[in-house]
Amino acid sequence: IVFLSLQLFGTIVWVLVASTRVPLPLLQGWVMFVAVTAWFLSIVFLCVFLFGYANRIAVNWNQTDFLFHGATFVFYFGAFLLQAGTTSLHHFPRKFNSTTHDKILPDHEYNISIAASV
Repeated sequence: IVFLSLQLFGTIVWVLVASTRVPLPLLQGWVMFVAVTAWFLSIVFLCVFLFGYANRIAVNWNQTDFLFHGATFVFYFGAFLLQAGTTSLHHFPRKFNSTTHDKILPDHEYNISIAASV
């Protein structure tokens, strides 16, 4: 159940981050990397257990599970901070010239970015 919920929420984060406009590509690139990598590695980890490879590989699976989820937490928390930092730039204007001002994130993109942060 934990792995399936991890897949579901990882997919939701992946879709939400991918659907946002990218005002700071480096920050949101890291967020996308973390979401995709954690999603892929959790599928691999799930397949190891589903197909019975856990019985064939002599590893302490409790420790491996703890390390995997601990590392995933650290990377997702860092990604959360970067996504939240990008979201907080919503109110700053982007100046095209002296008369035209536009927000870095439009209201719709702001809402999607908030959902991706959460």
